[in-house]
Amino acid sequence: MSALPDLSNGNITVIGDVMLDRFWSGVSRRVSPEAPVPVVNINGQEDRAGGAGNVAVNLAELGVSVSLVGLCGDDDHARALRACVEAAGVRWNVMPCAADTIVKLRVLSRNQQLLRMDFEETLVEYANDLFVGYAQQHLADADLVVFSDYAKGTLQFVQSMLSHCRELGKPTLVDPKGQDFERYRGATLITPNLSELEAVVGRCASEAEMIEKANDLRASLDIDAILVTRSEAGMTLIEGDKPAQHFSASAREVFDVTGAGDTVIAVMAGCLSAGLSLSEATHFANHGAGVVVAKLGTASVSPDELQSAAATADSSHEDSVVAEGDLVEALETLRAAGKRIVMTNGCFDLIHPGHVRYLQQASALGDVLIVAVNDDDSVRRLKGESRPLNTVEDRMAVLAALSGVDYVVPFTEDTPERLIALLAPDVLVKGGDYSVEQIAGHESVLERGGEVRILDFVTGHSTSDLISRMAD
Repeated sequence: MSALPDLSNGNITVIGDVMLDRFWSGVSRRVSPEAPVPVVNINGQEDRAGGAGNVAVNLAELGVSVSLVGLCGDDDHARALRACVEAAGVRWNVMPCAADTIVKLRVLSRNQQLLRMDFEETLVEYANDLFVGYAQQHLADADLVVFSDYAKGTLQFVQSMLSHCRELGKPTLVDPKGQDFERYRGATLITPNLSELEAVVGRCASEAEMIEKANDLRASLDIDAILVTRSEAGMTLIEGDKPAQHFSASAREVFDVTGAGDTVIAVMAGCLSAGLSLSEATHFANHGAGVVVAKLGTASVSPDELQSAAATADSSHEDSVVAEGDLVEALETLRAAGKRIVMTNGCFDLIHPGHVRYLQQASALGDVLIVAVNDDDSVRRLKGESRPLNTVEDRMAVLAALSGVDYVVPFTEDTPERLIALLAPDVLVKGGDYSVEQIAGHESVLERGGEVRILDFVTGHSTSDLISRMAD
């Protein structure tokens, strides 16, 4: 993956629900005699920008020139919020209204959150034509516009603002809320988490179903792309007619997930404003989220932290086991260096000497060997309910430990045809008694001028025989 570009030339406007995140902290040494709750002796207070304000602060931390537009009260909480925002270098263009400023108060002890109290009222009556006109005044100089929706009412007329952005030719990114995604029609990118997506399209029983439903939603709303954030499962980018790209979770330690979605959309926006592709921007956004979830409360990521996290992941590849999206990025760099890419696939349920010899031969055909592995559901469809004996995680871990294997990537379909087309290897290898025409994915490889090779398995070794002998 290439280095993080200089983001300081970007100019982004963030519009959405702003709020003050206030943290009270202290020591708790006893339980209240009045109720089974801890007693916290408060000795510290910290204020941070929340909601759309946190998105803006994240962008400013990355070096982007950013303006914040929203609604809040004319009160002490608003002044505290403005101080947080402007201290980060964000331009404060928040319109005052008669409502009280939204506050989320968290009580902490020993860096653990014990209680959260929300002080809020809807902003719907103030998010009127006057506010829409006010917001549109701050769009002319923006390279890109981010809409941060926390369902507090500021973006009730978001469709009008999106239409105005389209007229101006401004790309738009939306962090959505609620079940009415029709209001985000025409956006460039929306970034729902999996729960938010399922609230709109229905439960997704598998990854393939999630991709299909998300792509149908994308097409129906005339949206260029959808980035689904999936917690420990990473992220999935659904972009137009391109194959979906999966990015494995970057975080090594999860301390606090507060504001991680804000960081994701901020890094996406900053990278896109610097000219990166959606796939490249997602690569960095994924690592940005991995950094902030290891911090306490609403937090941001610096360019150095982001570059370091991405570089560390690119060099280690978690023992060579990678997600599709990460592998696509890695292959771009390898191809630029003139490397010859070899790919094969299989279930690899029980690794035996035949597999090892076959993979050694495949590795010798090029510089980089990719092994695509059927996930557990696809193995059951192909081999029956008694298989696999080992989970896909275990099977991939064993393959990654073999010296000739450079990358191991899972796939969910019965055949790797889609994945082969996405990764575009120079050489496609399959072992066994096949003709070229019988090998899934051969068309895309041959059309690009690649090569399809068939290797013989070492006789006397098979997974089925091993299982039969163990049963006996």
